[in-house]
Order: sequence, then C-alpha cells, then structure tokens
Amino acid sequence: MRQFRTLFRITPLLAVLAVLLVITACGNNNQASGKNAAQATETPAVTAAAETAAAEPAAAAEELPKEIRIGYQVSPNGELLAKALGLLEKKYPDVTVTWLKFDSGRDVNVAIASGGIDFGLLGTPPGASGIAQGLPDQVYYIHDVIGQSEALVVKSDSGIASLADLKGHTIATTFGSTSHFSLLSALKQENIDPATLTILDMQAPDIVAAWQRGDIDGAYTWQPSQSKLVEDGGKIIISSAEVAAKGGITGEFGVVHNDFIAKYPHVVKGYISVLDEAVKLYRDQPQESAEALSAELGLTPEATLKAMNEIIVLDASQQTAPEYMGTPDQPGAFGQLLKETADFLVEQKSITESPELSVYQKALRNDLYSAE
Repeated sequence: MRQFRTLFRITPLLAVLAVLLVITACGNNNQASGKNAAQATETPAVTAAAETAAAEPAAAAEELPKEIRIGYQVSPNGELLAKALGLLEKKYPDVTVTWLKFDSGRDVNVAIASGGIDFGLLGTPPGASGIAQGLPDQVYYIHDVIGQSEALVVKSDSGIASLADLKGHTIATTFGSTSHFSLLSALKQENIDPATLTILDMQAPDIVAAWQRGDIDGAYTWQPSQSKLVEDGGKIIISSAEVAAKGGITGEFGVVHNDFIAKYPHVVKGYISVLDEAVKLYRDQPQESAEALSAELGLTPEATLKAMNEIIVLDASQQTAPEYMGTPDQPGAFGQLLKETADFLVEQKSITESPELSVYQKALRNDLYSAE
C-alpha cells in the first residue's frame, strides 16, 4: 500500500512524463453504437497504428460471442480512445460491439447486477461497494489513477477560497462516485463537518446545468465537466491529486461479468490486448490521441490533451506490479485500497459492511496476465 500511495505523492510529475484511476441505474442516458464505430476524428497516424495493432484475427478454434456489451464512462483514458478508434471492432470484425454510456459507476453496478453488460468501467468507491455487496463481476484491468482530473471547482464570485470557506454553501457531486469520495475525504482531512454545507447529488451533465442556472456555488466533479465549469468562471480549490497525497486515493478500473469471463476468457484477454494498444497510442501519440478523444469528451483537442495529462494511464505490463493488482501468489496493493475504500463507505453509511481483505484480493483477475 505504501508503494501505491507513494505514486500519488509524485502524481504531478508522472502525469507529465507518463500521461494516467472513479462510479451508476441501468439504461439511463445510455447511448449504444455498433461495430465499425470509429469516430470521424481519427487521424491517419493513429488510425494506421491502430489497424496494424488491432486487426489480428481470433483463433479459429475459439468460440466468440455474438455481441460484446461494454458499459463505458466518458473519461479521458485508454478505453475511451479504444472506442473512438474502433479497436475492438477491428479485432473482432464478426462480433457486434455495443457501447453503452453511463454517467456514474453506481449505474454500471446496476447494469452488471442485472446482466445488462459484459464489461464495465467503475471508480474505486462504486467498485469497492460492488465487491462488498457480492456483485457478479471481477476486476480485469486498472485503467487509470486519478490525479488532477477530478477537482472541487467553485464560482469565482462565491467568496470561497479554501475548504474552510465551504460552510453555508451548496456543493454538488455525484453520490457514490470517486468525486464524492474525494470531497468527503478532503473534508475529513481538514476536520470539516459535511453537515456545515449542503451537498447535492447530481450526475455530471446535471452539474453543468445547475452551475449555469446559479443553483450551486461549486461542484466536485471530473472531466470534461470540470473544464466546462472552469471555462464558465470557475476556479479550482483542491484536486484529487492533493487529496490522494494525504491518503484519499481514487482510480478507475474495468470489471467483467462472471458469466462472460467463464465462457470467453480468451475474449477478455483479447480486450486487454486492445486496451494495451490504446494506452501505447495514448502515450506515444498524445496529440493525435487527443484529437480522436476530443469528440468523445466534447472538448477541444487542447483541453483534451490537458485532461489526458491529469491522470496516469496504465498499460498491461503494469497491471501485475506490487502497487497494483500483483500476482496470484502475491496480491498487490490495489486489493488493500479497495478494502480501505469500502471501510470508508461503511463509515459514511453508504454500505452496511466491508468483508475481509481476501474477498477484494480474490476479485482481482491478475492471473489473466500470466504467460500461456
């Protein structure tokens, strides 16, 4: 766990050098897109590299599903780049790939519980909550570690200059999300009673609308909503990088439904290879990747590149490091992070109990990365 926390203390440097980990009712705001869904914003360089990397055929003996359903969130990471470039569609051209958009991890949890999706992206709080409540999924990939991409933004004329000034003000966030977790963690770190301010539960798109109406004084939220608030007269008071440096670590990771991985483990490994290629493009061709991601995020390529530099994305080779998932013989610090996150959620009365550490460690599919 010490190694994982040390990473956050130097997040600003890593974010610049490595370019970078957040949560919810099934069907709300879902947007489906089928195969061949690559965006028109692809650049020739990224497209050529993507097609070369992703277009390897599946082994003839392997059974493939008719459809792969991915519950994604609009986060500037490798998975969103894979969607933008249609990498999974290129790897499995005979399979229908359906992308379902969710605004928070709690909705992803509902979709997993109902069997509505095969893969889903979650932040650490909803992910830890899902494991604690026994949802039918397992962790197969850590997408990113959250740094400055989530922050508390307040109106410049609100009179708020620090966390201590939040008393009596109205702040929005998405309950059960990494942003909610970071807000409560920040208040706890400064010994501020959350009851001294009004905290409203809103989805990210609703936060932007409430800000524009003047209904809220600020919001703890993620990209691209964060940038939209800053552009509309907001200022950042504290980011998740600062909260993480004091122990309130957050991130985003992928889960796969138990039924899907039991029947198609080779497809899960195939998707991991797609995500790995996307992260390599993300790192090696940041400008081109930003152009491809900008349409997904609704930001300019310049603002998208800034958002990309505010997280630490992880490739496949990093998944089994001691500070992340580890190995079957030596589970990594990520299981402990999920346990501590769930313990915090119990404190906040968001969930009723947090099981022992081994439950979280068993949910990590670090065996998917062993050589065959």
